[in-house]
Amino acid sequence: MRRTIIALLMFIAASVAGCSGADLSVAYLEANRMRLATPAAQEDQPVQFVVVPGSAARSISQNLADRGLISDARLFEAYVRVNGMAEQLEAGTFQLSPTMTIPQIAYALTDARAAEITLRLREGWRFEQTADYLSQNTPLDGTEYRQRATQGVLTGIDTSTYDFLQDRPPGATLEGYLAPDTYRLPAEGAKVLDLMGRQLDAFRDRVVPLWREAQAAGTTDLSLHEVLIVASIVEREAVVDAERPTIAGVYLNRVARGMRLEADPTVQYAMGYQADSGLWWKAPVYLAEYDKVESPYNTYKVTGLPPGPICSPGLASISAVLNPEQHEYLFFMAKGDGSGRHSFAATFDEHLKNVEAYRQGR
Repeated sequence: MRRTIIALLMFIAASVAGCSGADLSVAYLEANRMRLATPAAQEDQPVQFVVVPGSAARSISQNLADRGLISDARLFEAYVRVNGMAEQLEAGTFQLSPTMTIPQIAYALTDARAAEITLRLREGWRFEQTADYLSQNTPLDGTEYRQRATQGVLTGIDTSTYDFLQDRPPGATLEGYLAPDTYRLPAEGAKVLDLMGRQLDAFRDRVVPLWREAQAAGTTDLSLHEVLIVASIVEREAVVDAERPTIAGVYLNRVARGMRLEADPTVQYAMGYQADSGLWWKAPVYLAEYDKVESPYNTYKVTGLPPGPICSPGLASISAVLNPEQHEYLFFMAKGDGSGRHSFAATFDEHLKNVEAYRQGR
């Protein structure tokens, strides 16, 4: 605190004495140095930031502030001037985030060649959500991504190492096969096929070996496509990681007994985009609505697995299906206590007791 006060007094004195801009920058930087490590926001939202050729440090600073990437344009300008970076800021397209600090942004802007697009593709998203994300947050064409994922069109990619795609049913989309993760692509010239290739590479390297190991160990007799279907449902149902193998076991028990899955997320998937909320997953959704949904994904009406995955499952959900918990549970429901956990039951009578406990708890 004492250092900050002294620096602030130096800044005021320098202003009164008519010192040079460099002196003022030093004084302002010293007065606010503790703020350099504080980002403008806590939410990690990628922002595409363009520096046009010939832009001055002051202009760049103000543009960063206008985009919400920094909270103090003057402090950013002071930082780059004092550290000799004002003339090193390069023209180009950069992928930045308001969670970055001023020094991090400054150094990122000194190397346009290293500028990257950071894509954070979430587990549990259906590919239409990924397409929307690309259109809204990146220079990549979300419409092209959606079309290719829907039709399974990979023209332009060497698919010789993706033999796992050949086991999909005829007409199947790429839902579930485009691995969710954080991907980084060059800011200049990146294409949708570049991203899809990275996703398929990740699937090949991470998921396929797990499935083959489980088959060899005898822990699953499901096809890869069937594994992804169940894993995608688990992904949408589970909140607590520890429950994923338990939930997987419930659905596999129901399949083994010839029961309908009665999985809410599959019906939500069939319902598709909700124009009133702008979301791809209807919430809340009620049992009374299910009768109106005519779809092979309505597992309240159709026995067995739906035709395909309903989202991009993460490795935890896939592992849970390959190594499910062995139990007699056939039912489960949310506890509703804010923990994200579920109550499990082996019989319908036990399930009804859990339902009653839930109602009384509310």
